[in-house]
Amino acid sequence: MSRISIELVPRDAEVLNKELSIVKEHFSHIDTVNIPDIMRLKIRSWEACKVASDFVSHAIPHIRSIDFSLDTNPDEVNKIIEEGNLKEVLVVTGDPPMDLSRKVYRTSSTSLTRFIKRNFPAVKVYAALDPYRTGLKNEMDYVKKKIDSGADALFTQPFFDVRFMDIYSEQLNGTDIYWGISPVLGERSKSYWENRNNAFFPKGFEPTLEWNRQFAKEALAFVRERSDNVYFMPIKTDLIDYLDGVI
Repeated sequence: MSRISIELVPRDAEVLNKELSIVKEHFSHIDTVNIPDIMRLKIRSWEACKVASDFVSHAIPHIRSIDFSLDTNPDEVNKIIEEGNLKEVLVVTGDPPMDLSRKVYRTSSTSLTRFIKRNFPAVKVYAALDPYRTGLKNEMDYVKKKIDSGADALFTQPFFDVRFMDIYSEQLNGTDIYWGISPVLGERSKSYWENRNNAFFPKGFEPTLEWNRQFAKEALAFVRERSDNVYFMPIKTDLIDYLDGVI
């Protein structure tokens, strides 16, 4: 059966608890929460997952490889996994911090994946797939490197066209995938996705709640038909307005 996740940003403990309560009360089919690790926030992703585990069956933290030195301080990663009793993690490279005084490392996502699987073989490691980063062949080559390093499954960046999802689905046949879906409401949000993430939208796209809800239904049907998984990323969008009647 397909798993349904929701990506929640841990802005603070009060907001996180409120959103998790909404998920538990209104969307019983959501059994998973995935949480990004954002440097400007006080709550780290794995800390937020401890909170989320009281509301859903599965909590998946994003772990940024550039935050860890596997040469000088490998125990830091071990401690996070052991103390958090983590069963699943999403390994991403991570964007360089705005604060240039913050220490980062040259640790790649594949190196961190290999390290985790060597030390915690039972932990399920997800890798990121970005369909807009480069061309299809280059991205698939990159995905293969991540799988060869030990990644068990994938999380995609949000898609906005089921036809594009189908192209990647053919290339990834047999791979465990969480397909990303995110509402884009307003021209400013659309411009952000186009200019920051190189995303593109189908000809009939409209930055309205109605269009995004309809696309979410179509994408969810696509995912369920293939017995894949899905995660919703409702950035600055009311959860009930967006997902009520969709899930």
